[in-house]
Amino acid sequence: MALDNSTVVGVVGAGAMGTGIAQVAAAAGHRVVLADAVQGATPKAQANIARAMDRRVETGRMSRDAADELLGRIDFRWEALAGDYSPYRKAGLVIEAVVENLETKQDLFRRLDRIVDRDAVLATNTSSLSVASIASGCGAPERVIGIHFFNPAPLMPLVEVVPWLRGDPVVASSVYALMQMWMKTPVLASDTPGFIVNRVARPFYGEALRLLEEGVADIATIDWAMKEMGGFRMGPFELMDFIGNDVNFAVTRAVFEGMFFDPRYKPALTQQRLVESGLLGKKSGRGYYDYRTGATVPEPNTDPNTGLLIFERILAMLINEAIDAVFMRVASAQDVDLAMTKGVNYPKGLLAWANELGLARVLGWLDRLQSDYGEDRYRASPLLRRMARDERRFFE
Repeated sequence: MALDNSTVVGVVGAGAMGTGIAQVAAAAGHRVVLADAVQGATPKAQANIARAMDRRVETGRMSRDAADELLGRIDFRWEALAGDYSPYRKAGLVIEAVVENLETKQDLFRRLDRIVDRDAVLATNTSSLSVASIASGCGAPERVIGIHFFNPAPLMPLVEVVPWLRGDPVVASSVYALMQMWMKTPVLASDTPGFIVNRVARPFYGEALRLLEEGVADIATIDWAMKEMGGFRMGPFELMDFIGNDVNFAVTRAVFEGMFFDPRYKPALTQQRLVESGLLGKKSGRGYYDYRTGATVPEPNTDPNTGLLIFERILAMLINEAIDAVFMRVASAQDVDLAMTKGVNYPKGLLAWANELGLARVLGWLDRLQSDYGEDRYRASPLLRRMARDERRFFE
């Protein structure tokens, strides 16, 4: 199952993510097959990549010949797949980027498994579903793996490589090396809900929503606090609107249910109601903010004491989640910090941040929250408690 530049890469799904993955693979020198089950999706993808190449040429980042060669390496299948996956017959690696639905992905993998060669690798770009469940219906499930890119794939460096219990270790090592060849930053994550980033990042949204629902502060103030006090590029509500509230809520629900309803990942009714009302964020024109022409931009309360309370509470939850991910062997400490800085552009690795603050201080924040609320939501990770007690630090 060797993967190199001669490997034909198939991408199933020509939406934003699939288009980006196809561009990345072609830029690395692969011949790529891109198709979609929706008529018209692939021509749109071709036009989008062509525009991206034109911008690179115009800004001097790529020659016209190199841009044309990249486009020429992608076989855009304009006809909708309609259940026929024969275009992927010669692919040595197939990456699916279809709708985040388990039954859809399982059916796709069963069909691909019957089409491709026995030594071809089948990869899912799922962000929160079980790789084991997706692989379960395949005749050769050991060649299935998770390869989770971040949007936009051509720009975001992080890729979560997700082996599973019955996966072939050779596949994992080959995919990891291939992602390095593609000039990506791969990290290894266990096949657990949300992997690294979507698990560790949940409190950034969840605790912000909790602060809003309690009336501690309004949306603009919470966003201001996280940017001003923490150095985050976007506040949690800005980011949820950018991602799409439907997408963010679906991931939160998937992690919550996948973790057997652990209260740390409990979704917020506020976000559910926005989704039910069609207020999905930027793409719908309204979400937590109003993006329509002429809409008033709300002003935050810039009181430093309020800002610090918000920042410390959300940061404590984020650090605790990062530490617990290490404790539960979701990933190494190095990969957790790498994932959060390269995957969601956090200003610092959360474990490095914990070192700076002092683990005892972070533990104190959490213990006060748990004492005030009496909720398991705020329980400190056993690893945080042990390391604070022993005055240990990460990366020593």
